[in-house]
Amino acid sequence: MKRLISLTLCATFVLSSILLAADVSDSKFSTIDVVSAASEAVKEEVKAPTKTTTPTKTTTPTKTTTPTKTTTPTQTTTKETTKSTTPTTEVTKEATEVAPATVTEATYADGVYVTYGTAYSKGTEGAKVTIKDGKIAAIELMRTSPKLIDRDARFNYSSLWQAYEIMESRFVGTTRAEAAQVDVVSGATRSSEGWKLSVDRAFSRALVEKPADQVYFDGEHMGVDPAGKFMVFVNYDKTKRLGVKVYPLNDKGEAIAEASMSAEQAKMVYTLAGELLYRGTNAVALNGYEAETKAAVNAFRDAELNAKVNNTVEYVDGVYSAYGSARDKGVERADVVIRNGKLVDVKLYRLGANLIDRGASAYADVVKGNAPMVEKLLANGSYIANFDESVDAISGATESSHSWNLAVERAFEKALKVPTGNKYFDGNAAGVDNRSRVLVLVDISADKVTKTVIYLFGEDGKIIKDENLTEGQKAAVAKLSEGLTKDGAKTEIVMGQEVVSMAAKAAFADALLNASTKQSNYKDGLFTAYGNATNNGSNKVDLTIRNGVIVDINLFRVGANLVDRGETAYADVVTAIPQLKKDFLAAATRQQAQTVDAISGATSSSNEFKLAIDRAYKKAEISEPYKAAYLNGIYAGVNVDKSVNVVVTVDKNVPISMVVNYLDKAGKIKTEDKLSADEKAVKAEIETPMTEKDTMHKYGYRPAAFGDTDAVKAVSGKVIEAVKAALEEAGR
Repeated sequence: MKRLISLTLCATFVLSSILLAADVSDSKFSTIDVVSAASEAVKEEVKAPTKTTTPTKTTTPTKTTTPTKTTTPTQTTTKETTKSTTPTTEVTKEATEVAPATVTEATYADGVYVTYGTAYSKGTEGAKVTIKDGKIAAIELMRTSPKLIDRDARFNYSSLWQAYEIMESRFVGTTRAEAAQVDVVSGATRSSEGWKLSVDRAFSRALVEKPADQVYFDGEHMGVDPAGKFMVFVNYDKTKRLGVKVYPLNDKGEAIAEASMSAEQAKMVYTLAGELLYRGTNAVALNGYEAETKAAVNAFRDAELNAKVNNTVEYVDGVYSAYGSARDKGVERADVVIRNGKLVDVKLYRLGANLIDRGASAYADVVKGNAPMVEKLLANGSYIANFDESVDAISGATESSHSWNLAVERAFEKALKVPTGNKYFDGNAAGVDNRSRVLVLVDISADKVTKTVIYLFGEDGKIIKDENLTEGQKAAVAKLSEGLTKDGAKTEIVMGQEVVSMAAKAAFADALLNASTKQSNYKDGLFTAYGNATNNGSNKVDLTIRNGVIVDINLFRVGANLVDRGETAYADVVTAIPQLKKDFLAAATRQQAQTVDAISGATSSSNEFKLAIDRAYKKAEISEPYKAAYLNGIYAGVNVDKSVNVVVTVDKNVPISMVVNYLDKAGKIKTEDKLSADEKAVKAEIETPMTEKDTMHKYGYRPAAFGDTDAVKAVSGKVIEAVKAALEEAGR
């Protein structure tokens, strides 16, 4: 592995005025001592930390300086055993058992606490712990990407895949002392110990009375700035920082190798490490490195807050989603990740009047303005307080910029440790029934609906203009608007307009859910999933969910090449699909969809569509109640040119068998006599059964092309593409 610069500086060296002025461009950094020296470290006063400042809400925007734009890094996942340019950090091996302080259950404050174990550049263990009455009431275990964002279990090393559920079950219901004694999972010892340390630190943070002699958790802690420019490691003892290491990140979130650094870049990293060790978050901007200093300070702050026993940030780390300002043409949505009170990831959406993401079909300027707005928000590390459209908005997308910023602000409010007490956000919100018949806009103030406006959709999916409404529709709209404002969902049905009335009430309820200050259990959006696969194909569902409700659904019967068969599918399935769509929309929820009756003649497909819906909901879960690399079942994947189909069976959440099918141009499976010798050889290799010693299929973990000849390698490459596609579908 290529050596990377690991810059840990002792304070006596940093304090030298020579350091900050020295030209170190030609220095050989491999000789720098990376061992922390406590005797020379900067001392920190032992006192409760100051409460973190939160951006101020305002209703009247004032002009502010536009944040410097930075390139938003592409988020990727780094696998633990893969060679990469990410630096290996020196850490002290944790004891096999965490020794907690002797305290009684009554000394812990109920709440949700997010903490991390010893930092690792390739992934750090963490835990989101709910403590109630001195015991763990719920827990979500994490193993993060290098950017310190939790990643899917399947992107971690395979021995960890089944450890999540085992360790979670061992932790739930335990006290601090009991949690420290739980057994680790064989093959996942380091991660198990990291989780135990995270849990113990969560209990430390929950202490009503914090230890007077401790400011920090002993050990090495990591932070990454919101813009993804730097990874900073800080080593602490109980009262002071001992050393700082700074690594620049590339646009994939990976540390940059020494060989790839310019002399100027090496000098920058070296100098930043010294400045951070000396001054911490008060680091002075370095001449010529102003933007870099700001980013490095943000990364340092992140590490420091992870290290502090008394972390007073007022937000709970996690994933949140919220809507911006609604109007009859649509609304903006933001999905965010918050860590230590900072925005560390954000995705922005523009929804149409039917509240379904328009994607690339949105106004061109809005589509174009999405990425720059993401950059601006990440550079700010939060929503922009006192948003000034003349300064902060993206040109050509002013209205959407303001609404996106509002959505992020509302997401932060959802993340508050101590809720505001409001049930709904002040302002306006939109709702649409799940048949897309009615759009309702509501104005809300102090948890009361002060105004309701109703729009009806035509058969073309567009809003009907007022002048084109029938007299009956106009009367119903007027009466329902008044009734919903006054009586909410209890308003009476308008006789003769029962369908419109029911749709308006459903849309009103949807608007209140969109305005809610409470986070839903599911992400909103489009999710695709399949039922169990056979050699002949599978049943596919495109499911759009909002507030946990099915608002759009499309069903497909696909062939072995995973292409929709349309009218060429089995006649009974073709006939059943329209009725099933209606029934699933009427069912509306994950649970009720499973009660939909199968259609006679298409019983198997009906049940597989139901399974696909449940799998789509699984993909939409914000917090996984059951964390696993893969979902049990049978999954198909095809390669890019659709010449290979692979069917993978998953049991106990790991791949256990694979079947390879070669396809002709029509998407049909080739018979054995049509296969080449190389195709047969690759097929035999992939389909080799597991032995008693195997814990999973040999190509179930990081599969790669193989072969002694170029011809075999070419065939195996296509097959492995299909294997990866099947495994992708089996994951979340």
